[in-house]
Amino acid sequence: MAATTLRMADMPAQRPQAPADAATARARFFNSGNAFNLKLPPVPAAVFASARAGAGFTPCDQSAAMDLGSPATTPLMLARYAVVAPGAALRARWAASGAIWYVIRGAGEAAVGGERFAFGAGDVFLTPGGRDIEITGDATLWLVTDEPLFALAGAEPASEAVETVHYPAAEIAAQLQRVVEAAPDETTSGVALIFSSTAHEASRNILPTLTLSLNTVPPGERQRPHRHNAAAITLILKGEGAYSLIGGQRQDWSPHATLVTPAGEPHSHHNPGAGRAQFLIVQDGGLHYRARTMDFAFLEPSDAAP
Repeated sequence: MAATTLRMADMPAQRPQAPADAATARARFFNSGNAFNLKLPPVPAAVFASARAGAGFTPCDQSAAMDLGSPATTPLMLARYAVVAPGAALRARWAASGAIWYVIRGAGEAAVGGERFAFGAGDVFLTPGGRDIEITGDATLWLVTDEPLFALAGAEPASEAVETVHYPAAEIAAQLQRVVEAAPDETTSGVALIFSSTAHEASRNILPTLTLSLNTVPPGERQRPHRHNAAAITLILKGEGAYSLIGGQRQDWSPHATLVTPAGEPHSHHNPGAGRAQFLIVQDGGLHYRARTMDFAFLEPSDAAP
């Protein structure tokens, strides 16, 4: 009987035949039939309600569903809610390039390294990774880091690459109004304010790896269907009756809920209400811009197109 030929795709990991030492024994080999057919669990298009957050840090963790070994909301990002009570303090030091914070309610003070500043509701601030952070006051906050990326690489952040930046709510509102008063066209992906800093002005990112935008949808309108290779974590700020369609599934908005849009998933945002809808979006866009792989695309013509 002729021997059965083993298909390349069915071959197990190949090991060294006669390793001379431990370093050589660690080598593994695959082939063009089995190296590129790795099946990974999909990223869930989840919703996390802010009401679930208790005192301290509450991660929006989907690592079990994605078969990851450390907390993650998407493969490369982790969102959290943070609640600090009067007389208490939240302290953290994360292996991340930095943390993007939004103040949902209340007020307090942030101390990072030798810098200290007061914050209030509606503020955004950026803190570097790899440094001790202390938050005091009476407040609820939302934050996103790129810790899963550093966990994947087993790397420590270069804390000097990111500076502390504070974006007060009044300044955000004034800057957004300037954008609203400008004239968008069919190439514009919505009416949004993009956050950056002196350190990352050239790349127009807020962190080397992440982007942050305050997106809006006027009353009675929508942001038309689109897709991009960056995953997105969205915090709902305003939008009575508004909702998103993510991969064909409707996700109704609720105050300060966190929405997850997996990379490449078609999605759109709809505002049937009487006021302008607003939502913060953090994406791992810095990585994709660097790799030239963002691949943003509208999926249907503009409503204004002839």
